[in-house]
Amino acid sequence: MNTRLNHIQNWLELAQQANWSAAVLAKKCGVSVRTLHRHFLKQMGKNTKSWLAEQRQCHALELLRDGSSIKETSSCLGYKQPSNFTRKYKHHWGICPSLQPATVNSAQTANVRK
Repeated sequence: MNTRLNHIQNWLELAQQANWSAAVLAKKCGVSVRTLHRHFLKQMGKNTKSWLAEQRQCHALELLRDGSSIKETSSCLGYKQPSNFTRKYKHHWGICPSLQPATVNSAQTANVRK
């Protein structure tokens, strides 16, 4: 396995810089998308795209809890349309972001972030 990837500690920061794109993340890491995918399967137990989507939704939850509007949150996370963000959020969390309670079980997000 690529040792270059084993030394990376700041995956979340890199994911944000890559605008949640597996291809851009692979380029930032200096590896192919396939190599990155294999690394994620081995180290994170899921493919790169799934991990990125989970991290993006956890970040969305944090932003909303901190008082950001749906429009601000969707823009911050790189969605072109707030409606696209709302659809993805609802699919992931099972609730519309506008109905999200301010206090959500922090264990939910802690279990997703690895």
